[in-house]
Amino acid sequence: MKQTKSLELKDFYALYKEDDFWMMKETHWEKDLQSIREAQFALGNGYLGTRGILEEIPFDSLPGTYIAGIYDRIGSQVAELVNFPNPFVFKLTIDGEKLDISIMKILHHERILNMKKGLLLRHTLYQDSKKRKYDYQSLRFVSMDKKNIGAMQIVFTPLDSNCEIEIQAGIDTAVWNVSALTEGRKKHFKIKDIDRHQNARCLVVETLEKKYIVIYWSGFYYETGNKKIFAKDDTIVLKLKKNQTVIFTKIFYIKHLPYSEYTPKVKEVLFKKFYRTFHANFQDILKKHIKIWNLLWKKAEVFIEGALHIQQNLRFNIYHMLICANTDNGFSSIGARTLTGEGYRGHVFWDAEIFLMPFYLFNFPEVAKNMLLYRYKRLDKAREIALKNGFKGAQFPWESADTGTEETPEWARDINGNIIKIYTHKMEHHITADIAYAVYKYYLVTDDEEFMENYGYEMLFETARFWSHRLEFTRRKKYEIRHIIGPDEFHIDVNNDAYTNMMAKWNLLTAYDVFFKLKKKNPDLLNKLKRKLDLKEKEVRNWKKKASLIFINIKKNRLIEQFDGYLRLKKPDFIKRDENGIPILPPHLSTKDLGKTQLVKQADVIMLLYLLSDVFTTKTKKINYEFYIERTVHKSSLSAPICAIAACECGDLNRAYNLFNVALKADINNLYGNTRDGIHAASLGGVWQAVIFGFAGVSIKKEKLQINPRLPRAWRKIIFSLFWRGALIKFEVSNEIVRIRIESKKKEEKLEMKIFNRKYYLSPNKLYTFEKKKKSLVYYYY
Repeated sequence: MKQTKSLELKDFYALYKEDDFWMMKETHWEKDLQSIREAQFALGNGYLGTRGILEEIPFDSLPGTYIAGIYDRIGSQVAELVNFPNPFVFKLTIDGEKLDISIMKILHHERILNMKKGLLLRHTLYQDSKKRKYDYQSLRFVSMDKKNIGAMQIVFTPLDSNCEIEIQAGIDTAVWNVSALTEGRKKHFKIKDIDRHQNARCLVVETLEKKYIVIYWSGFYYETGNKKIFAKDDTIVLKLKKNQTVIFTKIFYIKHLPYSEYTPKVKEVLFKKFYRTFHANFQDILKKHIKIWNLLWKKAEVFIEGALHIQQNLRFNIYHMLICANTDNGFSSIGARTLTGEGYRGHVFWDAEIFLMPFYLFNFPEVAKNMLLYRYKRLDKAREIALKNGFKGAQFPWESADTGTEETPEWARDINGNIIKIYTHKMEHHITADIAYAVYKYYLVTDDEEFMENYGYEMLFETARFWSHRLEFTRRKKYEIRHIIGPDEFHIDVNNDAYTNMMAKWNLLTAYDVFFKLKKKNPDLLNKLKRKLDLKEKEVRNWKKKASLIFINIKKNRLIEQFDGYLRLKKPDFIKRDENGIPILPPHLSTKDLGKTQLVKQADVIMLLYLLSDVFTTKTKKINYEFYIERTVHKSSLSAPICAIAACECGDLNRAYNLFNVALKADINNLYGNTRDGIHAASLGGVWQAVIFGFAGVSIKKEKLQINPRLPRAWRKIIFSLFWRGALIKFEVSNEIVRIRIESKKKEEKLEMKIFNRKYYLSPNKLYTFEKKKKSLVYYYY
């Protein structure tokens, strides 16, 4: 297919396409990949998320515009993240023929996601039924500078003849939430008001439960020659001459508020905010957006020297974590598919605290704090769940939305697409300990005493109280946790899942230690908490006693049995593996059949070895890793990166690298076949952890930082930075050399850190170099 003419055309956005290793590209139109590209090319700023749809909205497109934390349940089993009207619409009709990638002939097409600047760029050369060609270029973004603003620019040129074009550039209200099982597609909002004012359009919608009002202001103008004309309506008609270029610029503003706070006057207030941006210089708006992106990458960039292809893919994963990061005082957290799709209905799982949060904790602690505030603000609902199930304390829901009630649907599809009954919300209780773990990890890394005083201690105590009542004392003369589902969801209704039991034990012991440290450090605060929670010291002492008697089935050879009776299940037959080393399951195996075997869905005991690394010896880790890695089939995107980290620690570097690559490309290559439903949040966070905690070898042992790199042979070094207790630590690591600089205002305070298994005390604002082969070689540079 000839494409030379398209290459001779002026590229209006060439400035934003300079560095290939910051770009994700679509080089041709492939209809079957449309919905996958929409998720991959999503834009966002934490408040707003928009799927990367084409502006003409081709047939079968899945537009998605989401506001963090806004759900609605009318017409569905459970609350769903609301798909709001789509502002990125620009429809062109030329002499009665629609400009549409799925209808016209395409001579050239490319789309580029500029991950460094948060831009989505497009260049398409169309040919209509009369063989006339049209050049179409676009740039769009959701502002990181002003979170309610989005902008789009279209550059259009008829190449062969004069023409008359009709433009429709309003807000598309013909959007739906995708269907789930037998529910069909749903609309979770209705139009409340439509208005116009000074060349701008206002759309007001309300969610069907009448919890929220969402107000849109939008407008566009066009420039041809030296003229700038503001469109008086969403639909206009223009006559263009051959080779006459017209530039359209569309600006929109989106803001939500509680239904009870809406008055017509609010529209006027928001119009003024919109109007200032609408009449500002487009390049100025764009520059401010890019400036914030530069600051974000300055903190979040992880540079791998010697692996450019890995670098590009890693940036894709980090980019998607940056566009869903929010700080809204706990109004929202991050769902399992971020703000890029409606998979799992936008619900929040343990993915948030265990997989995503470490990235934010070490790079953007304020985002990690926000995620924990989301849980704290729903603590009363967690108490209600515990009480309903016959327990005291707080039991967090397996799937959470806006209110903190349990939002797990009763029915869903399994890995084979069959509709099955769901029991996770009734039995997968480990999420309560996972959240407690995240609270303590946040405290450990940030030393944020204010957070703990206001929120954290209460969460630790109430989760420990739940486990104290969830335990059953049995004939073994041990405390057991029965009728449970661990991270391995192939096996339902088991007893004494090792992961759950150990995390419960950790929760009880940690809460006990914190209680008595607080008694010495701040007795007034402790007394206040005791009164608020009706918590007696006798109860807390009982937590330690119970924790010491929790049953963990560890065999004489140090093998941890995943749950009671696991080792008596059918051993897996020889499993075929794909090119990445991932097991290929026989197609005839049902979910029920899998539950009768030792096959494990995802990292379970291996996850335990990783999270509670201090608890286990290296020998115990290796024995369990080698046993369970051969039985793990990685039927969840969260599995491969965690197993990669465990493989690093156990010296299985070849497998570590393979599993890391699987996680790295989970959504880039649509490895799980469902990227169309949104980017996998757990995999994003897991990939970052695999690089930093796996290959770079950073870890926290006995509440102290340490680093012991084990880079793949092709990687020459990794450069990254981490926040630790108010200081920024900059690392440059290879397998033989570690360079560290601590940037901190506390100049007198030294940081204890282990490097290459040797302890050092590092002063702020000095550059240190450590060599692995030498006992102690330290250089100071001022």
